[in-house]
Amino acid sequence: MSLPRICLLGLDNLSVLAPDLADLPPAGEPVQQTLLARALARRGHEVSMVVSDLGQPDGTLFDGIRTLTAYPPDAGIPVLRFIHPRWTGIAAALRRAQADVYYTSCASAALAQLAMAASRRGARAVFRVASDSDCDPRRLLIRLWRDRKLYEHGLSRMDSILVQSEQQRDLLLRNYGHRSEVAGMFVAPPAQNLPFDARATHALWVSNIRQVKRPDLLLELAAALPETAFRMVGGPLPGAESEYARARDAAAALPNLVFSGAVPYAATGEAYAGARVLVNTSDMEGFPNSYLQAWSHGVPVVAYFDPDGVIRRNGLGVAAESPAAMRDAVVALTRDREAWGRASRRCLDYMAAEFGEERVLEPYLRAFGLPQVAGRRST
Repeated sequence: MSLPRICLLGLDNLSVLAPDLADLPPAGEPVQQTLLARALARRGHEVSMVVSDLGQPDGTLFDGIRTLTAYPPDAGIPVLRFIHPRWTGIAAALRRAQADVYYTSCASAALAQLAMAASRRGARAVFRVASDSDCDPRRLLIRLWRDRKLYEHGLSRMDSILVQSEQQRDLLLRNYGHRSEVAGMFVAPPAQNLPFDARATHALWVSNIRQVKRPDLLLELAAALPETAFRMVGGPLPGAESEYARARDAAAALPNLVFSGAVPYAATGEAYAGARVLVNTSDMEGFPNSYLQAWSHGVPVVAYFDPDGVIRRNGLGVAAESPAAMRDAVVALTRDREAWGRASRRCLDYMAAEFGEERVLEPYLRAFGLPQVAGRRST
C-alpha cells in the first residue's frame, strides 16, 4: 500500500532546496518547508513542492522532492498578473501535484488556492503559522485588502492549523476563532561545535535585512561595544533594498563589524559554529530558525523576543528588556568563559531533548492525518 502523497506550497523554497538556482537569501519558511519535505521523503512519501519557475524543468527532482513550477517571479503585467500568471500558475501546479495532503505556511492569498485545490481532490489542507502577525489582523503582513480576505477565507477552510507557540495559539483563537496545535521546528544537525576560544565571532546577527528585524539596533550595539567582534549575515528582500544598503554602508564604518551579506543556508553552519552568542533585535517574529541553529551549535541567544519565555525559562541565553540589558548580556557571555560554557551546555541539552526529528514530526503527522509511525525507510 502506497503512502499518502504530500504537496508543499512554497514559492521561495528553491533558495534552500536548490540554492544554485535561486539568488534569494534563505528565509525561515523555505528552511522549515525544505527540512519537513526531506523528512517526509526519507519516510517513503511521494513529496512534491510548488515553487517559482527559475528556468528549471517542471518536475525536476531535488533530494527526492518533485518540484512543480508555478510562474517566473517577474512574469506578467502589473495588476493583471495577479490572475495570470500568478493565480493560474499556482492553481495549475497544485492540480499537477495530485496530492492527498496540501500544506503551506506563512499568511498569503495563496492559502485560498491551496484550500480550493484540496477541496477538489477531497484531500487534507494544512496551514502552519509563521509569525505572530499571521494571527492578528491588525499586524498582518499582507498589504492588499483583497489578499487579506483570501487569506482569511483559506484559513477558515483548513482541516488543521499548526502554530509555533502557545502565544500564537491564543492569538489565533482570539482573533480568528480557529483552534490549532503547537508544532516544533526542524533543525539540521550541526557539523561541529567549537570551544569558546576558537569562536572568533563574539556576537552574530542573522536575518533578512528589513525594518521589522531592526538591523539599526544591531549597528548601535556594535558601535557601543568596540572591543566585541560582530558579524552581520543577511540579504535584501524585494522592496527592502534601501534598508539593506543603509545597513551595509553603516557597517562599513564600524571596524569591529563584519558585514557578510547574504549567505546560502548550507553555509550558515560555519557562521553559527564560529560564534559565541547570537543577537536578535527583531520587533516581531514567530519562532526564529536562527535560535534553533544557534542552540544546536551551543550558541546562547541574546534577544528582545522570547517566544513563550523559552530563553528565560531554560537558560538558553538572555531575554533582554532594554538596550542596556542587551549590552550587558553580550559582554558577559562573550567574555566570561565559564558563564558561556554553562549556557552553551544548556543549549545543547535542550536541543537534544526537544528537537529530535521524530518528536518534531509528531504534530505534522497528526495534522496530515497520518499514522504516528509513518513508513520510515532505512537510510
